[in-house]
Amino acid sequence: MEAARSPWPALGALLVRDGSIAPEQLERALEEKRANPTRRLGEILVEQGAATRAQIGRVLAEQHELNYIELEEGVIEADAAGLLPENLARRYHAVPVRFLDDGSILVAVADPTNVIFSDDLRLALGVPVTVGVASGDAIDRAITRVHEQVQEITEVDDEEDQTQVLDLDHETPAVVFVNKAISRALDLGASDIHFTPQQRRLNVRVRVDGVVRDLTSIAGSSQAAVTSRLKIMGELDIAERRAPQDGRVTIRRGNDTVDVRIAVLPTTHGEKVTLRILNQRDAPSSLAELGMWPRSAALVEAALRQPFGSIIVVGPTGSGKTTTLYAALSQLNTPSRTLMTIEDPVEYRAAGLDQCEVNPRAGLTFAAGLRTILRSDPDVILVGEIRDEETAQIALRASMTGHLVLSTLHAQTASAAIQRLLDMNIDSGIISTSVNCFVAQRLVRRLCQDCAEPYRPEPEDLEALGVPSSYAELQLFKAVGCPECGNVGYRGRIGIFEVLPLTDEISRLIGAPTREIEAAAIREGMFTLRDDGIRLSISGVTTLEEVRRVAGDRPH
Repeated sequence: MEAARSPWPALGALLVRDGSIAPEQLERALEEKRANPTRRLGEILVEQGAATRAQIGRVLAEQHELNYIELEEGVIEADAAGLLPENLARRYHAVPVRFLDDGSILVAVADPTNVIFSDDLRLALGVPVTVGVASGDAIDRAITRVHEQVQEITEVDDEEDQTQVLDLDHETPAVVFVNKAISRALDLGASDIHFTPQQRRLNVRVRVDGVVRDLTSIAGSSQAAVTSRLKIMGELDIAERRAPQDGRVTIRRGNDTVDVRIAVLPTTHGEKVTLRILNQRDAPSSLAELGMWPRSAALVEAALRQPFGSIIVVGPTGSGKTTTLYAALSQLNTPSRTLMTIEDPVEYRAAGLDQCEVNPRAGLTFAAGLRTILRSDPDVILVGEIRDEETAQIALRASMTGHLVLSTLHAQTASAAIQRLLDMNIDSGIISTSVNCFVAQRLVRRLCQDCAEPYRPEPEDLEALGVPSSYAELQLFKAVGCPECGNVGYRGRIGIFEVLPLTDEISRLIGAPTREIEAAAIREGMFTLRDDGIRLSISGVTTLEEVRRVAGDRPH
């Protein structure tokens, strides 16, 4: 080869061969290098303006039989790049690019001849490294892009009431990976983060607006370190790998405080860790703020005006029940009333309330806490959830003795809540005299207003939801997807509600089949969850497909 016969160093010979530099430019650079032997030839050529960093990088890649990597937007996987703290990335002039099928991580470096840095990279990343070459300028820009969006996560030590800042520059790769996964999930507004082990990867998925999507992944070789880090955050036993565990941690990022519940479950490929994110937010100010239809809101407000009784909100986990209760509390929160809550956990900050949190380890259960609250002269009581017969009995009897009680219950519909209480051995007479109304709800995704597309619905779509065929003449909208909504077609969520007051007719039917109760409620004017969802579809807030996903098809 020409480079082998040339009197010049291999790097210089290849640059001259390619026409990147002239021989006289190389000679001038070599004179500088002879005067300063510790300096690198490529640095001198760039400094003298003879060559660009990209030209140097391409020739270095060829010289060492490595791939040259163009670090364009979209090439770098954020989860891979995030494994290397920014200070180390700049020290080594390197950026991890992506995970490879063989379990290694592809790292772009500016100088592949630096063997010491290569060894340090392997230690810092904790996984095998496959080296590629990139322009030094491109690496600098990539490092800036990767790290400019990441915010510090702070763990709050409840016992000492102190703050421990996680210094990303000095933590292990597992800590950095976990922190950045949580940070990205919070940016997306996720409610849950799933660290799910597979045969060769640890996949991280997030639930955003009620739908799960992929976030990132990491090589299976890092699974144990990541799982241990999550356990340490939740103060769990890192040596226990065969039994389920539950923990919690409170973290602060910027001005936001987030309560995180951690659940560890052994699976076939290792321990799955699920993080439930509970943002401590300000309470909503009214039912209208929730988007509740005025007709439904009027029924709830009528129940709230009663001096005693109970309002029970039903729906699955994550359907916004607590948000609705706090909107109701906001309307009751006046200086003339004493309002107390017992929750698991406290999700909203609200002035004027006495809020407490269950602590089973200390013997503070819903039932035990509720008994103490009743001895504390409350006017209004919020019970976070009726989970068992004892709590149900205490709460409903309290609502018969001069207290207004707000609580939640797991049931699919407002009419099904009656049967749920009967299953808890609550007497039908207690239900009819203690419950003011049941509210069932779900959360549907809002259409992205930047990409929603109008269309005329097909008859079969209307039939599935029980919508009159005349609605086919209406203009509805469908989700398309754009950069503003992450290409999913939706941004944010809104509630759909059905409100069932316990009228004389409904009280008379307690114990009858659920469908019979629902039919009677509809005859009395109740709008079902599907009805409310269709209302939002017609107004362009959501789609029929989303209503069907959340509320189901019309029962046959």
